[in-house]
Amino acid sequence: MTSEHILVVDDVAKNVRLLADVLGARGYHTSTAASGAEALACIAADRPDLVLLDVMMPGMNGYEVCRAIRADPACAVLPVVLVTALDPEQERIKGLEAGADDFLSKPIHQAELMARVRSLLRVKSLYDEVQRQRAELQAWNITLEQRVADSVQQLERVGQLKRFFSPQLAEAILAGGADDPLKSHRREITVVFLDLRGFTAFTETADPEEVMGVLAQYHAAMGQLVLQHEGTLERFSGDGMMIFFNDPQPIADAPARALRMAAQMQAQMAALSGQWRRRGYDLHMGIGIAQGFATLGGIGFAGRIDYGAIGTVTNLAARLCGEAAGGQILISQRVRAALQDMGEDGGWVIEPAGELELKGFARKVPAWRASAGA
Repeated sequence: MTSEHILVVDDVAKNVRLLADVLGARGYHTSTAASGAEALACIAADRPDLVLLDVMMPGMNGYEVCRAIRADPACAVLPVVLVTALDPEQERIKGLEAGADDFLSKPIHQAELMARVRSLLRVKSLYDEVQRQRAELQAWNITLEQRVADSVQQLERVGQLKRFFSPQLAEAILAGGADDPLKSHRREITVVFLDLRGFTAFTETADPEEVMGVLAQYHAAMGQLVLQHEGTLERFSGDGMMIFFNDPQPIADAPARALRMAAQMQAQMAALSGQWRRRGYDLHMGIGIAQGFATLGGIGFAGRIDYGAIGTVTNLAARLCGEAAGGQILISQRVRAALQDMGEDGGWVIEPAGELELKGFARKVPAWRASAGA
């Protein structure tokens, strides 16, 4: 059975019934109209797949109806077959000029009728399929454009978040794979604090442009290692930097990773110091590493929020950094113990640095010097 809809237009009721019966017997759905005006109304209400249109009708003849059909852009490819009892050779040119697709002569031969109907409907079906695919392609293009726009926005948001978090965490936040990191929470973290030795003396004698150039080199080299080791950069403070591990992104080997980063930073700093020494700058770096619990989250106000950590562990890392000589890494007792518990202390040279009197701590604090093993 077929579902194509054919409109039969003829002012002679007998002709209409004949065509409708023949087409209905072949499984086509038919509707009928007795005049040109009625045919146009039927087409407007329920557009058929093909029109069988008598030429000689009172009022609007078949040619006028055909021209009216073609004047509607929605019916530009609607198949129209003119049916005439006149000389087909003479009427064919008029019909083609009016926009007809084919001709049938009266009396109608059923086999010829069905052949022409099937042929025109097949062409229309192919056209409809092309139009459907074109609409799908347009929809896909719109969807693709939107996805590209969304991806660009996503990349921009990732770029902004990467200023504060590791790239992996920034992407997890945007994908909805992480809790709100700005919400205040408590967690054990490993804190790395570093600053330059000789920086104050350097700034007193160097031009501001020289100072900014040195800081740019220093921050670029250290910042690259922070990202490489998936640390969270809490802040820059002139020549000082504070980085912590295990928040917002959990890191199982936070103490070992912090120490690896610190050792690579000292190696990078040795290369930078050599360059600066040739320009007359005597700069070195001290690093302190501590482990403990802190309160973390967003700190600031509506117009500016930074991500920070508050707790004794941050003060301890800063004080250890202050005690470290240029090129040294001082670690706290908890960092040393964590390295031993993880079996990560074998590749390091860890020597006692004694018990240090540190500002803000009532008791002396044991510390160790750490460096990469041979």
